[in-house]
Amino acid sequence: MLEWTLRKLSTLHPASLLLFSYLVTIAAGIGLLMLPAATVSGSISFIDALFTATSAVCVTGLIVVDTGSYFSHFGQGVILALIQLGGLGIMTISVTLFQLIGKRVFFQHRMAMQEVFSHTPREDIYYLLRSIFVFTATVELAGAMLLFFHWWRSYPVGKALYLSLFHSVSAFCNAGFSLFANSFIDEGGSVLLNVTICTLIVLGGLGFPVVYELYRRTADKQQRSRRFSVQFKTVLMTTGLLIILGTIVLLITEEKMLQSAGFGERFMTAVFQSITCRTAGFNTVDIGGLNSASLAFMMFLMYFGASPGSCGGGVKTTTLAVLTAFSWSRLKDRARVNMFQKSIPQETVVKSVSVVLLSIAIILVALFLILFLDPAHGSGALGHQRYLSILFETVSAFGTVGLSMGATANLNEIGKFIIVVVMIIGRVGVPTFAYIIAGPPPRKGLEYAEENVMIG
Repeated sequence: MLEWTLRKLSTLHPASLLLFSYLVTIAAGIGLLMLPAATVSGSISFIDALFTATSAVCVTGLIVVDTGSYFSHFGQGVILALIQLGGLGIMTISVTLFQLIGKRVFFQHRMAMQEVFSHTPREDIYYLLRSIFVFTATVELAGAMLLFFHWWRSYPVGKALYLSLFHSVSAFCNAGFSLFANSFIDEGGSVLLNVTICTLIVLGGLGFPVVYELYRRTADKQQRSRRFSVQFKTVLMTTGLLIILGTIVLLITEEKMLQSAGFGERFMTAVFQSITCRTAGFNTVDIGGLNSASLAFMMFLMYFGASPGSCGGGVKTTTLAVLTAFSWSRLKDRARVNMFQKSIPQETVVKSVSVVLLSIAIILVALFLILFLDPAHGSGALGHQRYLSILFETVSAFGTVGLSMGATANLNEIGKFIIVVVMIIGRVGVPTFAYIIAGPPPRKGLEYAEENVMIG
């Protein structure tokens, strides 16, 4: 039976195989979370189990029930395992397990890994996977140790270790799940916690290809003479600029909210929220209390999210960089899009534009369906306020961020299911989802005589 299943899976396209692996893991998570031992009360509704399992596997962090009080230690352990699986990628773990038990890894599995973790074909994909596991374990354990020094005075040693490990994994995987009801609002003044969580989020969101390239250049003397790839430079530059820009904007827009604190604490709060907006979902301030300008810019950060091959979702930082370079090249009337003295393939530029258009359409359709199918959407001033909160939750779900204005828990079953679908699309990627729905693009299509249309 196992061999037959593996043969059937080997016939799937890598995109379909990737989605299938996430759906199977979510289904397993639902079953485990619905066990009486998983919750304090002994029961959870199917839709809430589905939502929680999806949010954990897609490393989103949106919740409909409080993780720390609603779930037992067993249930929290299940959630943590789903977060780790989703953060590393189910296919990554599957291929590694196949190697450990001596099973043959099918070509489709390797191609799925290639699409997730590498922008160019490479022969050392297995070595890359081993490096990913070592890097993940090292960073998460180091983060847990630092967080333990923060909590060991406030809790018993066992509880402090448990909190440290859970939040370290959650932060590195950019999941945003917290065992505290109000995330880190009560811990916002701790420099150690802020620095540790922010570092974990950034390392998990840079993308394994970038970290691997840096490691190879450090470990291999022959690699040091080579130039860094455009992918490496683009990710670091875009990530840094977005963090700086987000910090400046939040310092300006939330001056009144943060005016009671000193500049050091205000700056630390702004940096934390700028970083966590990318895909992490933790917060040290009440998101519902922020003004509309802050929320609008946070949605921009959440929309683009992390970098390719990382634990995070969203449209990705490289897409933003390519679109910016494309717009600049058109303003300069240049035929090609150039970045770091390299020309970007036209196919990549077209793909970036398509991803943005499709993702915006997905978000708008989901927003409309939630507002239309949820009878509590309201009208007038209440409806406008709800519109903003639902839009924020939808963008947060697509970017697999997890920041919330508090509207998610109040959605009806249809609304929760729509958010579940958006989280899955945001995690597997718009191109993967588009391929599964529409099929492969034709290599040669019909071509007719040209006729121009007016634009703008």
